[in-house]
Amino acid sequence: MQLAARAEAAGEVPVGAVLIKDGQVLGEGWNLSICRHDPTAHAEIQAIRQAGSALQNYRMPDCTLYVTLEPCAMCAGALVHSRVQRLVFGATDLKAGACGSVVDLVRHPQLNHQLEVQSGVLAEACAAQLSGFFQKRRAEQKALKQQKNSALPAETQPQISTAAQSGDVAS
Repeated sequence: MQLAARAEAAGEVPVGAVLIKDGQVLGEGWNLSICRHDPTAHAEIQAIRQAGSALQNYRMPDCTLYVTLEPCAMCAGALVHSRVQRLVFGATDLKAGACGSVVDLVRHPQLNHQLEVQSGVLAEACAAQLSGFFQKRRAEQKALKQQKNSALPAETQPQISTAAQSGDVAS
């Protein structure tokens, strides 16, 4: 969740991930897609990339990935291909979750690797962190829209006739 807070501080969706083997952190990451203009710069991918460098291997057997939000299809695919053993996540993603919510890529029987999955760890806190971020973002967007509307030239603002203002409108 601390890594997710780093993403939020950078204006990113607050998701954080840590990849561990034998109690040692091999990789960590937080969302950087917006900052890096890179749709693949999700927290999970960042952690997997760091772990690959630390292990000097593209396979990560006996590793566990902890992440605040259920991984998407891209990240789930990367977990399968990297042979991560176990996934632990907090909040479920009912719109894009690929580890049990919308689809279940990490346990698909036709794929060459399946992960152990534990969901719902600190789910309420993880969900609250995400919800708070999106509430704040919506409020900022609303304020920006109102500011833009108030800055419009007078001729584009709705006008009330002088007769209507004075009440001298014939019935």
